[in-house]
Amino acid sequence: MSAGILDYIIMSLGGIALFAWLLFYFIGLKYNKMFDVLEEKEYPMKEIYGIGYAVLETVHYKYKSKGDRKLRQQLEILYEKKYSEYYLRAVHSQQIAIAFTLVVISFALYGFSLDVMSVIIGLMFSGLAYYYFGTVTKKKILKRSDEMLNEFSEVVSKLALLTNAGMILREAWEEVAFGGEGIIYNEMRRSVGEMNNGVSEIDAIYSFGSRCMIPEIKKFTATIIQGMVKGNSELSGMMLTQSKEVWQLKKQLVRRAGEKAASKLLIPMMIMFVGILIMIVVPIFTNLGV
Repeated sequence: MSAGILDYIIMSLGGIALFAWLLFYFIGLKYNKMFDVLEEKEYPMKEIYGIGYAVLETVHYKYKSKGDRKLRQQLEILYEKKYSEYYLRAVHSQQIAIAFTLVVISFALYGFSLDVMSVIIGLMFSGLAYYYFGTVTKKKILKRSDEMLNEFSEVVSKLALLTNAGMILREAWEEVAFGGEGIIYNEMRRSVGEMNNGVSEIDAIYSFGSRCMIPEIKKFTATIIQGMVKGNSELSGMMLTQSKEVWQLKKQLVRRAGEKAASKLLIPMMIMFVGILIMIVVPIFTNLGV
């Protein structure tokens, strides 16, 4: 294929992509207000998400795929069940809008450089952007889980101390919930709100464990519920046992964090080592050549 024909094909595809982008941009203007409430830090370039939503509406996307069901479950953890459908649409709109924009930019770069690699690289970045923004929710949950585990040992210790001092669980739970700052404390405050609105203590604590989605916290809430059923005297002993187990878990987490930090240091050390080798070896071979 001659260069002229290739240029014509690529420029034609670029023109079609630009026309489609502009069409969906103007259609999407009426949807842009939907995304005003999103935080810019978590959802960059939200001003163009209307493009993605216009595409989804045009193709009558149903949000019923296996990936959608999994993403919906993840979003329920971060934003509550009643907001999950909204954020599901926001994530898909973000993916399409940013990826589509990068496609148009890649063709524009070809117009300046006339280099096919600029299109290929641009399309690769577009695909990577689509994949990346589809995995951000999972990364947020993993980060959230790590933060909760770091706070968990302190929460359990406080609850064990208060219940062993004679305070009933509900009062102890409320005291701890409003006595600290962090993700796990926010979730505990949600449970307090549920209790104040008529939800039973057992159901509120069970819901807390479900929202946290961490095996250690689920085990902890199961222990609390079991202790509540058996009586407050049993609960105090169970809480002390849990406190000891959680502190052991805390030690393991600190040890793992140290191992990760050490492994990350290996990469710059290897780069420095290779750089030093190059600085030593290249002059040697240059002198041998002379």
